[in-house]
Amino acid sequence: MSKFWGKYRLKSNRWEYWDYKKPGAYFITICTKHRQHFFGKIEGGEMNLNEVGSIAKTEWKKTPKIRKDMNITLGEYVIMPDHMHGIIIIGNNEYNTREKQSTPGRDAMHRVSTWGDIESGSQKRFGPQRKNLASIIRGYKSSVTIQGRKINPEFCWQSNYHDRVIRNYQEYQVIAEYILDNVRRWKLKVK
Repeated sequence: MSKFWGKYRLKSNRWEYWDYKKPGAYFITICTKHRQHFFGKIEGGEMNLNEVGSIAKTEWKKTPKIRKDMNITLGEYVIMPDHMHGIIIIGNNEYNTREKQSTPGRDAMHRVSTWGDIESGSQKRFGPQRKNLASIIRGYKSSVTIQGRKINPEFCWQSNYHDRVIRNYQEYQVIAEYILDNVRRWKLKVK
């Protein structure tokens, strides 16, 4: 058995020093398998969602309602032909109560109380992957897949997703602008 030890295990994309249950803002990218255009087309500088794309959008917007106990807020997001980008903010909740409390502000980013802690790191704990970022993305992908395959039986996501822990408000602003500008840049990418 030791002959195959570690040989087929993929390295995690997650930041090894971060506990993804912690309050924070996260930049998420989820792609379709083989970057197939399952969500619609960009025409005339606008993203025109098809039925599967509309499901992806609706399910993303439902995330905070479905997981009320996790104190989730959504930032900017975009559904593209073959992927989606979004910012998800996990606030203080009963699953990360050891974190310091945040101060309410005029916008969701003021709820992130851990900007200073991000640079110093916070060792993640080994254990069940629930009530954290991975469980949110897993639930979202599952829901879109179940509904999407009723319309297009070939619909499939890539097996993983990309995330970035947003380290400060300036970085949040750059990422938000990147997301909002995604449709315009698509035209440049396709040429």
